Amino acid sequence: MRSVRRVLGALTVAVALTTAMAACSSSDSSSSDGEVVGSVASGPDTVVRKSGDELKVVALGWSDGEIALSLGVKPIAIYDWQGFGEANKGVGSWATDLFDDSSPTVIANSGTTYNYEQIELLEPDLILNVRAASDQRVFDRLSQIAPVATAPAGAPDFAVDWRTQTQIIGEAIGKTSEAEQAVADTSGKIEAAATANPAFKDKTFVYAAKFADAYGAYVAGDARFDVFAEMGFVAYPPLLALQPSGFFAAVSAEQVAALNAQVAIFTTISKPMSDLTSDALINSLSVVQDGRAIMLDEKSEINVALAAGTPQSIAIAVDQVVPMLQQSVAKVPG
Repeated sequence: MRSVRRVLGALTVAVALTTAMAACSSSDSSSSDGEVVGSVASGPDTVVRKSGDELKVVALGWSDGEIALSLGVKPIAIYDWQGFGEANKGVGSWATDLFDDSSPTVIANSGTTYNYEQIELLEPDLILNVRAASDQRVFDRLSQIAPVATAPAGAPDFAVDWRTQTQIIGEAIGKTSEAEQAVADTSGKIEAAATANPAFKDKTFVYAAKFADAYGAYVAGDARFDVFAEMGFVAYPPLLALQPSGFFAAVSAEQVAALNAQVAIFTTISKPMSDLTSDALINSLSVVQDGRAIMLDEKSEINVALAAGTPQSIAIAVDQVVPMLQQSVAKVPG
């Protein structure tokens, strides 16, 4: 019995020492984790800390990097969804100068499959994957690397509205007040356009695109519809009857009349503009024949800026598109 007591006593001491060492180690680790700057809504780690003087952000979601940049944090890497390229540092040309002399790693668009090893080598403090596809496996894998800012639960793929996206990113990078101000400034510009143009109110509207051998139009959840809705336009009912998926409604050739709203914007996706302007079905629509349609080249600044859907890019697009809308609305039959 005496020997048993000696063994138990030794074990007790060993456990105590191990616990004390672990506590000390944990304390040392937490003190060296870095300054807390922000937070994310979910994950194994919801606290965002910067490991050095600057927060190291890898931006994977659509326009996530541009929003972080506009709020004062320069991402170290940006996933180039829109193909802006290294010359523009992975963001719209209107935002490139915000990087000053620094340049991020521009990750080429390869779809929704990320190179996790590449991301790990960047050693980020935070990963932004907000306006992106909803995939729990992707979230879980990214969370092994760093805290991940992601879309609210239940949000359709790539359909996080620009205000929510800006808010989430602002909270994650510790720029909440800057995010609120950016949203307020752009909201004010949209509201001013609506107030100055009461004729926009309740006019039916589509923002449509020709791609491959079909057509489609953007609906609520995408800035290419939301901005116009806030200026007073309303969705064209025949388009909504096609039961959109996410932020886009596919339109077959047989259904092209669903694009014949009172006012329309037409563009292309991966097609030359001539394919649109020479399209017999599009040209048969009264909205086109009456001059109420705005034809935008796919690479025009308005189209690219609305596709980016950031506070800064939306403000730029509104300034340019409002005069065009005024001309189109003036031709709507009374």
